Amino acid sequence: MLWVILQFEDVVYKIKLMKEGWFKNSSKSQEEKTILNGVSGIVSPGEMLAILGPSGSGKTTLLTGLGGRLVNGHLDGAITYNNKPFSNAMKRNTGFVTQDDVHYPHLTVSETLVFTALLRLPKTFTVEEKTAHAEAIITQLGLTKCKDSIIGGPLLRGISGGERKRLSIGQEMLINPSLLFLDEPTSGLDSTTALRIVSTLRDLAKGGRTVVMTIHQPSSRLFYMFDKVLLLSEGNPLYFGRGEDAMGYFSGIGFSPLVAMNPSDFLLDLANGILSDDLRVLTDKPREDPASIKQTLVTAFRTNLAENLKEQLQESDDQQVADKSHEKKFDQWSNTWWLQFSVLFRRGMKERKHESFSGLKVGQVLVVALLCGLLWWRSNNIQDKIGLLFFYINFWEFFPMFQAIFTFPQERMMLEKERLSGMYRLSAYFMARTVGDLPMELVLPTIFTVITYWMAGLKPSIVSFCTTLLSLLYNVLVSQGLGLAIGAMVTDLKSANTLGSVIMLSFTLVGGYFVQHVHSFIAWIKYVSITQYAFKLLLGSQYSPGETYLCGANATCLIEDFPSIKTIGLGDKCISIAALAIMLLGYRFLAYVALMRIGVTKKLDLLNCFTQKIVVIKENICRC
Repeated sequence: MLWVILQFEDVVYKIKLMKEGWFKNSSKSQEEKTILNGVSGIVSPGEMLAILGPSGSGKTTLLTGLGGRLVNGHLDGAITYNNKPFSNAMKRNTGFVTQDDVHYPHLTVSETLVFTALLRLPKTFTVEEKTAHAEAIITQLGLTKCKDSIIGGPLLRGISGGERKRLSIGQEMLINPSLLFLDEPTSGLDSTTALRIVSTLRDLAKGGRTVVMTIHQPSSRLFYMFDKVLLLSEGNPLYFGRGEDAMGYFSGIGFSPLVAMNPSDFLLDLANGILSDDLRVLTDKPREDPASIKQTLVTAFRTNLAENLKEQLQESDDQQVADKSHEKKFDQWSNTWWLQFSVLFRRGMKERKHESFSGLKVGQVLVVALLCGLLWWRSNNIQDKIGLLFFYINFWEFFPMFQAIFTFPQERMMLEKERLSGMYRLSAYFMARTVGDLPMELVLPTIFTVITYWMAGLKPSIVSFCTTLLSLLYNVLVSQGLGLAIGAMVTDLKSANTLGSVIMLSFTLVGGYFVQHVHSFIAWIKYVSITQYAFKLLLGSQYSPGETYLCGANATCLIEDFPSIKTIGLGDKCISIAALAIMLLGYRFLAYVALMRIGVTKKLDLLNCFTQKIVVIKENICRC
């Protein structure tokens, strides 16, 4: 295991705040805010640093910056790892535990760790070795009793909060990290569980790892476990040094509690600029406003600690020798694309089998299929049959689209977490996720068609049946692609659903069934409509040019002259097939490009804003 000395000097982080309004990118609407202001420190192997401070003090921002995960804003200052900048090699030796425990709720503890080991451990390990490593982590973190229990979630009973947090730590421990970052590892836990978590982390640190964590308000027992403490207030450092020396330092500058109290409570009061009555009695200080107190503490830090800290950083620089001759070249990815795809596919199938094979979803399709079969039972009316075909298109556009819209928003946090850790290629995830959804996306419309086709008395030909089925499945895949694109681009589910409804209803209206003569100024919509092209293919599967039908007592007419068919036409099937193919690939390409933005750039604020406006308009119309 590589030993890592983490140093950070004069770290400054600024972001541009966007004002509300439509024109968010104008220079006048942007304000710059300083989140971190000249923060420095050093952590060596075997040490555990706790970053303390009130909410909004910059703890998580600093931790994210030290972990090489800040993607927005402007970061200045020097952050080095063994006197070198962050690199792929260091990323392989770094673990990062986020504050929120992001896991798949229906996987067990053992399955979660095994899948993580298969993805994160290098390809030099065999599958058996990776599985054994996961089992060893389960034993090391005391998760043996719950190894076969599902993790659970807000609406699903699973393991406890402490076990979930240890599982998060275990996922990072799989790579045997030299440097471990943890964001609020004791958040929401009782004092006993929190003590167990921090004790585990201290043992890991004593094994030669460098451990850095943020923590909000630890108990006194936890506080004295920390080798070093960094106290922040509004992005400014107030103290950096040994945890056991913190109380002595503040007493030396005139801030000391009258009664014995939890050191972390005392430090947080100071960071908030609050002087209790007991503190004022002892220090004989007049009542001051919080801003003055904070400024006094910032000035005291610069006067008493900053210079000494700079000397420590300089001494550490001199002692570290950057030996580039022994640096190893690391591939960006631990495993091959195919291995990543296969593991992600199996993991996805295990997690989503309860949803894909949901009795409610199957029952919904069966009920609608039987109802359609009864309503169109052995129908001989051409107009009725054309209505059934159009219903085919509509139902199997809306159903898969709305299923697909939920795909990426539900997994956004997991995708962001795993992408930032370099676990797999985005392309492998995208293919595994979309291919994994295909079985139920194709099985359900097949069952639906088998039931309704023969009950409704459509053309009794195997060729016509197969053509109808393939056309419908083609329509399903294109509609699913549209749903994936919307869900990836618009992360708010309410906005995504609204936007999807508006788009699909527009396609339906110009599909050639409801409105047969569309004015030229709006006729362009039908050329991008999935409905029109799919409807043409379904009509072509049932009717051919030159066929006739009874249009009077003793008269026959050409089928292509039937009013509902004449507008759409029975020719140019190749154009419909090609147009749907472009949409099939184009929508998925849009979804993939949108996913590339997760963890890399900001959200699509303008599109989200636009769809939020649609939601407001729709709600106002409904109220009227």
